Amino acid sequence: FKVAGLPAYTPRNYDGEFRGKITLRSALAQSRNIPAVKVLASYGVTKMIDQGKAMGITTWQDPSKYGLSLTLGGGDIKLIDLAQAFATIADLGKRPEITAISQVKNYKGEELEKNGDLNFPEVVDPRVAYQLIDILKDNWARAPEFGTRSYLVISNHPEVAVKTGTSNDLKDNLTIGFNQNYLVAVWVGNNDSTPMSRVASGVTGASPIWNKIMTNLLGNSPSKNWQIPEGLVKKDCYGKAEYFLEENVAS
Repeated sequence: FKVAGLPAYTPRNYDGEFRGKITLRSALAQSRNIPAVKVLASYGVTKMIDQGKAMGITTWQDPSKYGLSLTLGGGDIKLIDLAQAFATIADLGKRPEITAISQVKNYKGEELEKNGDLNFPEVVDPRVAYQLIDILKDNWARAPEFGTRSYLVISNHPEVAVKTGTSNDLKDNLTIGFNQNYLVAVWVGNNDSTPMSRVASGVTGASPIWNKIMTNLLGNSPSKNWQIPEGLVKKDCYGKAEYFLEENVAS
């Protein structure tokens, strides 16, 4: 890949393999790097930065510092910011304000103070947010890379959406997953920013921790599926039912 003013960039997939043409669902669910870079190359780094900032990213201040590797973790980010960005997807496009204390009650259960504004700004089309959720909760779509019984699966809760991430130098390892009530973000790494010697991916590093936390949070609560926003059309795409924006579907 070549962007004006920047040196040539040659990304590679985590497993070193190239699978040819695959759907966006398979690419995202399986964390394929080359399709991610191709999408960013067509969309533009500046637009990604603007969208990220709208969703809560505070560390991407100078677009000139970033290239196509940004989509693979090539830019510093706070875990709390990343959690807010994923929370925006979980809230179907509305960016929530993260606060440490939601409310204060006295011993009688009377509310003394409440924080947080429920009128959150919509920064992502709710239909697009749902498309992402539908992919990230699709265990069969990620199975070719992670298997069907990985730590990304929460028993009896198929509604949970999840994504892993690993920096190329193995300094950072992440798993972030959510349903409509909870979001858990886990980072694994060394405090001195040195590469990890035995952690190779989100499945072997952060996801076992994430799975244990999410499993305990959900407990025996019933599984609740996501509500599909209006304006989506379900059509067959290479043998798989996919959701498309209705204005992008030929009549």
